[in-house]
Amino acid sequence: MRLRYSYIIIFFLFALSVDGQTKLTGRSSGNRQDTSLTKRSNGFEKLAKIDMYLQFNNTLDSIQVDTTLTIKKDYKFNYLQKDNFGLMPFANIGQTYNALSFNASQNETQPNFGARARHFNYLEHEDFLFYEVPTPWTRLTYKTAFEQGQLLDAFFTVNLSKQFNFSLAYKGLRSLGKYQNILTSSGNFRFTTSYNTKDNRYFAKGYIVMQDLLNQENGGIKDEDLENFTSGNEEFKDRSVFDPNFENAENILEGKRFYFQHSYRITKEKDSLNNNVISLINKVAFEDKYYQFNQPAAATAYFGDVFTNSINDKVTLENFQTSLGFNYSNTTLGQVGFTLNYTDINYGYNSIVLFPNQQTIPNRIISNFLGIEGTYSKTYKGFNLSGKGGLNLSDTFVGSFLDGTISLKLNKDIALSGGIAINSRIANYNYLLYQSDYINYNWYNFDNFKNINTQQLKFNVQSQKFFNASLDISNIDNYTYFNLKETVDQIDVIEPKQYDKPLQYLRLKLQKEFRVGNFGLDNTVMYQNVVSDDDVLNVPDFITRNTLYYTNQLFKKSMTLQTGVTFNYFTKYKMNGYDPLLAEFYTQNKTELGGFPRLDFFINAKVRQTRIFFKAEHFNSSFTGYDYFSAPNHPYRDFIIRFGLVWDFFL
Repeated sequence: MRLRYSYIIIFFLFALSVDGQTKLTGRSSGNRQDTSLTKRSNGFEKLAKIDMYLQFNNTLDSIQVDTTLTIKKDYKFNYLQKDNFGLMPFANIGQTYNALSFNASQNETQPNFGARARHFNYLEHEDFLFYEVPTPWTRLTYKTAFEQGQLLDAFFTVNLSKQFNFSLAYKGLRSLGKYQNILTSSGNFRFTTSYNTKDNRYFAKGYIVMQDLLNQENGGIKDEDLENFTSGNEEFKDRSVFDPNFENAENILEGKRFYFQHSYRITKEKDSLNNNVISLINKVAFEDKYYQFNQPAAATAYFGDVFTNSINDKVTLENFQTSLGFNYSNTTLGQVGFTLNYTDINYGYNSIVLFPNQQTIPNRIISNFLGIEGTYSKTYKGFNLSGKGGLNLSDTFVGSFLDGTISLKLNKDIALSGGIAINSRIANYNYLLYQSDYINYNWYNFDNFKNINTQQLKFNVQSQKFFNASLDISNIDNYTYFNLKETVDQIDVIEPKQYDKPLQYLRLKLQKEFRVGNFGLDNTVMYQNVVSDDDVLNVPDFITRNTLYYTNQLFKKSMTLQTGVTFNYFTKYKMNGYDPLLAEFYTQNKTELGGFPRLDFFINAKVRQTRIFFKAEHFNSSFTGYDYFSAPNHPYRDFIIRFGLVWDFFL
């Protein structure tokens, strides 16, 4: 813990030293970017425009650094640092989120590690960006938490030369929370680097990420206390008075990932003039992660019988991947890529489980196999065609995906796209093999669970003048989920299950912002529908977020002010329950929740390169009824005032 805060202090001191040397000559006007940053050194002025500070995702698409203050920045100023529309947070920051919609399409051929409820803040490969900056850039992000804690993300990047960049970042959180035994503590350390030769024939990039996410767990408030919460009983307004189901458990997810990719362009510059470019590409990745549930004294009244009274469940995954391939580019044919992959997987536990009836739960799933992937893209008469696919060359880890998209920009305002995605893969590891000191939580389904097969059609419309819309229609075979099997002696029995019938899922999302003078009304609405013979995939019919706000330039345009109210709502439905031992959500059909409004009042401001966020969250909690829950037995947070800022420094 001391090492974490040492990183943060170092970043903060460096940032302050940078601020003393920086002078801003351009300012924001409305949604317009700051245009220039000027550094005075040795009597000379060097001009670095803001559009020279670039970010690149893993497909090398450039993203300009954005220091403006818009309503989208308010949506992203949260623990995840991205728009969390469709996610229902729990009472404490750093806890999990109940997903209100379902993402059916996944371009993956392998199962995911379990404990998915712990993965919302677990950075995956697609979350990493690489940078190119004319001067060092530092960003500090801070936000208050719930009782005795705070959230801080410190980031720094610099180009030592035009060809070589590196970045360092650390995101740390600690929050005690309002209820008993829900402390959260997490850390995400990131290092990225990129390099290319002056002749642009050799490119390399890589990153290291180390993450730990710890949560105390209490199982929610007891059934007999639900009336005390929903009635607004004055004696229970202090949420620490509630007796949760247990007060001695915690789970933790830790992971380390190392990634390196490099490529070499075989063709020389004179060959490129002939419209033929060939590059060799090599990628290497290794990830080591584990999930652990600790409980010194078993909660048998909640989870059931045990093998031993002291619970210490731990599962690990080692995943090594490497690939070798080539890219070929031609103005007539387009861009074609082909890759041969090798994967080595080791998942499981340190011992087997033997039941009295001679049933045995093995301890490992170990495999290594080859795979192939291909990509294609082409622009033809205004149409952009792109596709990618992959296939595992394995008899045990059978998996494949195919994703194709066609897009067209009708004019400067309207862009259309559509596509199809087909995926087949094995269920996540914790559906296939799980062991626990709790007897009910032991199973092995690797030999009898079938592949999850998904086919999806997707369409998108982008238009600032009219609206933004996305529609996807999915058909899912062998849908796999955790199910509330039964309740025996007030103990919920959770089991992994596959649905042996097809189900169809439709999702339509519309977004439109109306502007009149300095006033804005931003609206996002989602409609969902599931067609199946049984209630195995439960989502609300409607989700909406509406923000009415005012924005203006004050003090001779030296400050941007933004203030307004955000309304969040989703219709009642049989909301998924949360299992703290698995760190997973499960399907339940006993309790309907939802149908409550959430109103947030905010005042945001931007002065130079500093954005300040002030928010009164859920200010309607005391006068619209205490019926707000994030999951059965897990109340949502009450009214609270929180503050934060984002501070950029350019040396």
